[in-house]
Amino acid sequence: MRRLLLATTLLLVTGAGVSPAHATAAPATAAPATAAQATAAHATAAGHHGDVRFATYNLSLNRPAAGMLREQLAAPDVDDVYRRQAKNVAEVIQRAHPDVLLVNEFDFDPEAARLFAENFLAVSQNGAPAQHYRYRYVAPSNTGIASGFDLDNNGVVDTTPGDGSYGNDSFGFGAFPGQFGMVVYSKYPIDLRAVRTFQLFKWRDMPGNLMPTDFYSPEEQAVLRLSSKSHWDLPIRIGHKTVHFLVAHPTPPVFDGPEDRNGRRNHDEIRFWADYLTPRTSSYIYDDRGRRGGLPRGASFVFAGDQNSDPLDGDSVPGSTQQLLDHPLVNTRMTPTSAGAVEAARLQGGANLTHRSDPRFDTADFTDSAPGNLRADYVLPRKNLRIVGSGVFWPVLADPLSRLSGVFDPQWLPVGGFPTSDHRLVWVDLRLHGR
Repeated sequence: MRRLLLATTLLLVTGAGVSPAHATAAPATAAPATAAQATAAHATAAGHHGDVRFATYNLSLNRPAAGMLREQLAAPDVDDVYRRQAKNVAEVIQRAHPDVLLVNEFDFDPEAARLFAENFLAVSQNGAPAQHYRYRYVAPSNTGIASGFDLDNNGVVDTTPGDGSYGNDSFGFGAFPGQFGMVVYSKYPIDLRAVRTFQLFKWRDMPGNLMPTDFYSPEEQAVLRLSSKSHWDLPIRIGHKTVHFLVAHPTPPVFDGPEDRNGRRNHDEIRFWADYLTPRTSSYIYDDRGRRGGLPRGASFVFAGDQNSDPLDGDSVPGSTQQLLDHPLVNTRMTPTSAGAVEAARLQGGANLTHRSDPRFDTADFTDSAPGNLRADYVLPRKNLRIVGSGVFWPVLADPLSRLSGVFDPQWLPVGGFPTSDHRLVWVDLRLHGR
């Protein structure tokens, strides 16, 4: 969130007609296309081939106080900066029209997730095709949940939401419980009985973890959770196939000190999925229901999320995203690109001029001085799934749809400085034969 990666038991919600259940070598690339060309191409392909589009979007629908997001989404006709942003991010989703979508930075609130689907996504924005997601999933986030410990070592244990260092002393950074949460929307059924969440998994239980034990006390090490939000394995039923949608949102690798506690945590949050993919590395993993082990052998998967980590640039622990990009089961034959990202890097200059990563791959528009624009958001399928298209919704300035991505503008400061978000929607189209 924001220009500088601002760091700022189980609840299931599905779609219409279902009640909530509460238990509390360089990769090949395609030539960048305009946003309009890319979305039109998918509409044609989907109609003829039944391709399935998976996407991730950090849409910055977080608010400074609990309940504020719900209140705003319940009254879509009010004209203010908050509703305009919500309509803009909804339009981005409508123009990209993914079939399965992870949204990051959406405050945890099942009712708000419903209201966004019904009042914004299902209502055409500026003539874009309304999107109807029958299924959705939302569950608690570690953000803003008080740990009871002084996790930032400032001498104060802050347990009052919104005060002082409360966010830093929480299991995940947040001004209140659930801030910066996440939601999955799907046009295909989610197998709720087979869902696995890993909100409570302890960081110390990962063998060879990078936790800075000279920074955290033994008592803190005993309670620290690995995930700054949560990790979810959502089995999506697409015809006769099941595709595991593996989603998360690791902490930004900044806003810490020489101990690099956030950078180390970011590395290990990404490593969690890399270990989860294969039985020989996943035996230590347990989910929130106590079930052990990782992904079933041979299972299809799509990994998605804002990883707050670029392969070559930024502040990540070196090799963090390579844990997934170089994984033998992950398909990186096509990397999502955009022409808008190339243009932005050239026009904005600054740190972008010294980056080692190709700007075509950037997915986030961050502060030009540092870290510059980065590839932070990923959609990565298993190698047995054929990629037939991909892209990043980042139009060039000459494209009329560039009004949705925009550039940093003070008028949008209440929602982070952009008409939508400092991140861009990323998608991958998969051909699932025999579905």
